[in-house]
Amino acid sequence: MTLVQRFPSFSSNLRNWKKTNPTNHTPISSLHYKTQITASSSPFTEKHSVERYERDQWLYKSSTPSPSPSPPSNQEDEVFVRENDIASQLPELKKLLEVLREKREKGCRGGDCGPGDVFLVGTGPGDPELLTLKAVRVIQSADLLLYDRLVSNDVLELVAPDARLLYVGKTAGYHSRTQEEIHELLLNFAEAGATVVRLKGGDPLVSSCFLRFYILSLFLSPFVVMCCNFDLMFQVFGRGGEEMDFLQQQGIRVQVIPGITAASGIAAELGIPLTHRGVATSVRFLTGHSRKGGTDPLFVAENAADPDTTLVIYMGLGTLPSLAQKLMDHGLPFDTPAVAVERGTTPLQRYVFAELKDFATEIQSAGLVSPTLIIIGKVVELSPLWPHCTKESSCLVETR
Repeated sequence: MTLVQRFPSFSSNLRNWKKTNPTNHTPISSLHYKTQITASSSPFTEKHSVERYERDQWLYKSSTPSPSPSPPSNQEDEVFVRENDIASQLPELKKLLEVLREKREKGCRGGDCGPGDVFLVGTGPGDPELLTLKAVRVIQSADLLLYDRLVSNDVLELVAPDARLLYVGKTAGYHSRTQEEIHELLLNFAEAGATVVRLKGGDPLVSSCFLRFYILSLFLSPFVVMCCNFDLMFQVFGRGGEEMDFLQQQGIRVQVIPGITAASGIAAELGIPLTHRGVATSVRFLTGHSRKGGTDPLFVAENAADPDTTLVIYMGLGTLPSLAQKLMDHGLPFDTPAVAVERGTTPLQRYVFAELKDFATEIQSAGLVSPTLIIIGKVVELSPLWPHCTKESSCLVETR
């Protein structure tokens, strides 16, 4: 049995958020569910959406962009759009730098002024009410905010009217800015004395530290892995650490404001504990990315198929069929509970529950799109939403 359902965030209004229509809570079989996803309906910033250009319109005073209603058809078109976009933005970026430098010089009154501060701010999985109070304060005091695709539109509504927004998001096959260009933007505006905020979905230090930890963990005993610093495991698949390291080497002060990771926020909203006494003794975070866009996931090893470990897979839609089969080949039971959550904690959240053997097929039938988080493990059936639950047979696994 499989469950596909829209599941709204239960958060109340923070700043008179736009009200959404009530959602039908009736479970719908994925075999009969048709999705209609458009850029305008997304709670996040899609790469060529009109909303993105409207939000960043200050950048295009010298030249008006004309984003096509249909995305570029091939990689060469994507490169052209990106290069044209950057060229269009350059004059206004230079003007802003000059204004900030003049403001800084006047404020110094002949003294020696240091550079501005850079804040790496985690915005959580999408629900603005999951922001910390400190994050809201910093967002509202910024001069310039560089934001990623997975910073939700509701979070961006908190930005002060006189602040400037710049999209630097990345999707598969399209990077609006290279990582090196992002580094230089942060540095140049900080040196001009600006308060610069780098907005990132989830937690801001979602860096390659965890990836290195995961590779190392393949060669460690489960006891050693369990005893390692758990905070390290939350540095999951991003570039915040690189940005911080680059800026600190240039003498720029960087402050990090943590955010709720997608794994913990989405799991909690669905009532799924990532670990549970007698059910799962550890949690492991995996990247579903493959080399050069293939269908084979990078990191699946035999000890990843541990029935007592919860697996959380980021960016795993494309490689899920191969990943699920590998896990079963390595001994993970075919009836292991699993859930995929699209656009978690936002009003457009949808999810698919299924057993591992049917999981990839049901996700494909439901038409889930990125961003989708995947959780595999016995803890999934602890969720009150697990469709195999009945009044006669509780989903709670008896603890030992």
